[in-house]
Amino acid sequence: MNLSNLKPAEGSVKNRKRIGRGTGSGRGGTSTRGHKGAGSRSGNTSKIGFEGGQMPLQRRLPKVGFKNINRVTYVGINLDVLQDLAERYQLNQIGVDTLQEHGLAAHNDLVKILGRGELKAKLEVKAHAFSVSASAAIELLGGTIVKL
Repeated sequence: MNLSNLKPAEGSVKNRKRIGRGTGSGRGGTSTRGHKGAGSRSGNTSKIGFEGGQMPLQRRLPKVGFKNINRVTYVGINLDVLQDLAERYQLNQIGVDTLQEHGLAAHNDLVKILGRGELKAKLEVKAHAFSVSASAAIELLGGTIVKL
């Protein structure tokens, strides 16, 4: 190693222009801020979406649709997923907490059991809602459903 092959460490050299470092910096005396006005001063901020007094885009566009604030949304879990869980972990009882442990539902999610797939195991299933086909399939095998 000698002086001819020294290099700075990886990532230590930035390839960007430094703003506000005088007239010799290649950015001029105004440092990319233009002349006068609030935008040239320090501490200037504007609201999100502000377009200099022009009507902002979110107010120009037409509003469409309706958002029901009382809507209840469920995370759907099908019977084939329950069967897979029961086989993989030798379970005979599946609740919302079990689904949360295995990453199928989040902490505050409401869970609805749906009827896709085939169930072979006798299970006790606890959830917030059940489809008609899912509840029939669970009870056909002697399992029980518990609505939370």
